[in-house]
Amino acid sequence: MNAISLKNLFSFEKTPLNLLMAFVTVALVAAFFSGAVIYILHGHHAYNVTRQHPWGLLISMYVFFVVSSTGLCIISSIGHVFGIKEFQQIGKRAIAGAIITISSGFAVIGLEIGHPVTMLIYNVLTPGLTSAIWWMGTLYGLYLTFICLEFFFLAIKENHTFSKIFGICGLLVGLAAHSNLGAVFGFLISRPSANGVFYPVYFILSAMITGCYLIFLMYGFKYKMNFPEKVRVMLVKLSKILGMLLAVLIFFEVWKILTALYGDMPERAATIMHAIKHPNFWFGELTLGMLIPFVVILVSNAQAIKATVYASITGMVGIFFMRYGLVHDTLLYPMTTLKRAEYQLAPSFVDYFPSATEFMIGFGGIGLSLIMYYFADKIFNLDESEETHH
Repeated sequence: MNAISLKNLFSFEKTPLNLLMAFVTVALVAAFFSGAVIYILHGHHAYNVTRQHPWGLLISMYVFFVVSSTGLCIISSIGHVFGIKEFQQIGKRAIAGAIITISSGFAVIGLEIGHPVTMLIYNVLTPGLTSAIWWMGTLYGLYLTFICLEFFFLAIKENHTFSKIFGICGLLVGLAAHSNLGAVFGFLISRPSANGVFYPVYFILSAMITGCYLIFLMYGFKYKMNFPEKVRVMLVKLSKILGMLLAVLIFFEVWKILTALYGDMPERAATIMHAIKHPNFWFGELTLGMLIPFVVILVSNAQAIKATVYASITGMVGIFFMRYGLVHDTLLYPMTTLKRAEYQLAPSFVDYFPSATEFMIGFGGIGLSLIMYYFADKIFNLDESEETHH
């Protein structure tokens, strides 16, 4: 840990970018707490979720944060769990990022479920072993415990035996938790567009991609695009991994869409068709999230690190649209129980747009992540120390 006083905790280099980041972070954190107060006063009436569309922006943001956390955990394990030398330098920073992003995810979801405290009590007292959501809460709780212990032994105690043991535990439980989160969607029998084996695998894949984007952003910001040789070598390798993962993701998406449209299955085909016509999909998810980073890596043969850092910004915006689409598209199709023709007009697709409070809490979670990362960077030495190799 660094020796630190209150004064230098809040002092930083006043470059235009740093000042902009500071302003954005404070604004987002303020938005989060304002949104939290509105929610405490008004409950779910502050949100635009309905019985027809019960999951909204906050569920999307929760998925966004835990995907980021699992991704950082997987990428960090390349170095200090699997022992690939070039990646050992990112261990502490990536695990700190994993702890921060999952904590932000918990903060966001805590304001979505009605009784987070009661949930914790009954999660233990009356476990629902057949519920994917029970497993999600339990496994993510375990995962957070393991990665905190891993960080403790890696960054504070510098005990590499224990950090590796907890790293392996964190990685395995993180993979289980995250594929299980995909299963929360995959188990939706009444929603053919989501139901099936696609999501558990896709969640792990998109997590690894998100982890790569975040590592690029962290190091791009840290070194102000002027990378030391050691970091450059690592980022070039990471860029190659990212390119391969993006190719697999594009392949996944193509087959997901083709199988959904094939045979024009009622509901499933209509839902996917409606979703892929929307700008959120072809501009947000496809162009920003996959194609721009993929083309940058492909054209430069993974050598253009600066361009890849900028592409990672569009990538993270695309990942947000991916998560939003995941939740919204699943719930698009109207569910009716009455005989349509006799009693009511054919229903149209369910409309949903997040309320101001949802935006405040959802994007405020990004502010929480940024401020926690800033403090973590100040308080802990997140770079590789010399004795790591001895």
